[in-house]
Amino acid sequence: MTTTTRAPRRRLRRAAAIIAATAAAATLLAASPASAAVEPVPVPGFPAPTAHSQQAYDPTDDFTAKWTRADARQIAAMSDPTAPSRENSLPEEYTMPTVPKDFPDMSNDQVWVWDSWTLTDGTSNQPSFKGWEVVFSLVADRSLGFDDRHTYARLGYFYRKANVAERPANGGWTYGGHVFPDGASGAIFEDQSFSHQTEWSGSTRIFDGNKLRIFYTAVAFYRNEDGSNRKPYDPRIVQSEGRIFADENGVWMTGFRDQHDMLQADGTYYQNGAQNEFFNFRDPFTFEDPAHPGKTYMVFEGNTAAPRGERVCTAADMGYRAGDPYTETADEVMDRGAHYQLANVGLAVADNAALTEWTFLPPILSANCVNDQTERPQIYMKDGKYYLFTISHRGTYAAGIDGPEGVYGFVGDGIRSDFQPVNRGSGLALGSPSNLNFAAGKPFAPDYNQHPGQFQAYSHYVMPGGLVQSFIDTIGTSDDFVRGGTLAPTVKLDIDGSDVTVDRSYGHDGLGQWADIPSNYSHPISSASDPRPTR
Repeated sequence: MTTTTRAPRRRLRRAAAIIAATAAAATLLAASPASAAVEPVPVPGFPAPTAHSQQAYDPTDDFTAKWTRADARQIAAMSDPTAPSRENSLPEEYTMPTVPKDFPDMSNDQVWVWDSWTLTDGTSNQPSFKGWEVVFSLVADRSLGFDDRHTYARLGYFYRKANVAERPANGGWTYGGHVFPDGASGAIFEDQSFSHQTEWSGSTRIFDGNKLRIFYTAVAFYRNEDGSNRKPYDPRIVQSEGRIFADENGVWMTGFRDQHDMLQADGTYYQNGAQNEFFNFRDPFTFEDPAHPGKTYMVFEGNTAAPRGERVCTAADMGYRAGDPYTETADEVMDRGAHYQLANVGLAVADNAALTEWTFLPPILSANCVNDQTERPQIYMKDGKYYLFTISHRGTYAAGIDGPEGVYGFVGDGIRSDFQPVNRGSGLALGSPSNLNFAAGKPFAPDYNQHPGQFQAYSHYVMPGGLVQSFIDTIGTSDDFVRGGTLAPTVKLDIDGSDVTVDRSYGHDGLGQWADIPSNYSHPISSASDPRPTR
């Protein structure tokens, strides 16, 4: 028998196993209370995912949910081992539709654009301001190489008229410029000898009237001429207050001169530079929890506090059930180097009404020996459930684990829960099309055999109604690819309990308009035009 006849049969056997597991899970769902966590059924040849109750705990409790090895291995269990070169090996229902190469530039060739977020209120809804929709983005001058943008990032903003039925191809956005005055974000660092100083992701809240508070990551790099660190880089979670204004011609902002240095990695819950010069600490997202009135919380990306290379992973991080024939021990995976990946999602609570003083709480999720980055975390609430969404890279997984670039999701009954990874216990919510049978390459050098969409989009941001925005990174393979630097088409997720699937009825086969970030209500303020500042 030839391989061409064997491959389809192997694929059919894998598909049949997955279909059977899914059907069994559906039967369990039909027989279970609506509020209960549904136990995913293991795929033959792979371990069962860890059992998670979704039970809520008090935000101050010392309980951290775990995205375990047993959970994350479900992604490979869903992947088709016979998918040929340049085909997607992952389930279509969890895969972002392929983005075309002929994309428009939302900035009209002014700046590179990547991580972006909306103007929000305390419930993460997205108001328009005096008839304008507003989005905040990391930007860098296009004279820089695309991969040099991270160390020169500034926080910029765009605006467009709300409630417009037909938009230009690029989304109809106007670039408003930098948000912060030059030098403002660098002033917080005691050591002013930095080689580079930059502004990284966060979130923006609007309050009564036209007051804005921006929560972001200020970063100082201390590098030698050869690119090595003369001391670890210094990321800090910072807040700055300003004002937003608008008239019939557009939007502008003032203030943001004062910068409040709120949180630095403590080395107790969250790894710091003394423990690991490559640590992650960034991306604040603030919100109010209806279960705890009067409290404001923040989630952010961190790493489990431990010296780099210390063997800290435990059997609980593995997450295998007793007697599972596909188990791994913590020592086995650490012998392969998995203990260098120690991602977590942090939690903090505000101590004052101005939201300038915060207290660390224990992390709400860890991914020890699973992944090293849980970027741009968000809390999303729907139908009484709390969803923790975060993003991660294929290249940051630990040895023995694989998964695509994209969104990962976890569902529970509170902001601190025994979070259950969505979609068959894997955590994969929305991946870029990828083939786990072939190497990834890098965005600047994608593998020839990879699906052309593997690096197509990143830094996804989940919006009301399940809409998701991301930026274009690289589309294509090594023989023919283009770099991005603008926002991708919006897509939509259907979020239902522990199931999160792509809505293919949205837009054109699942791809909406380019950079479509709609407001879902009008901020309660007079629509009268503000007077333009005199120069």
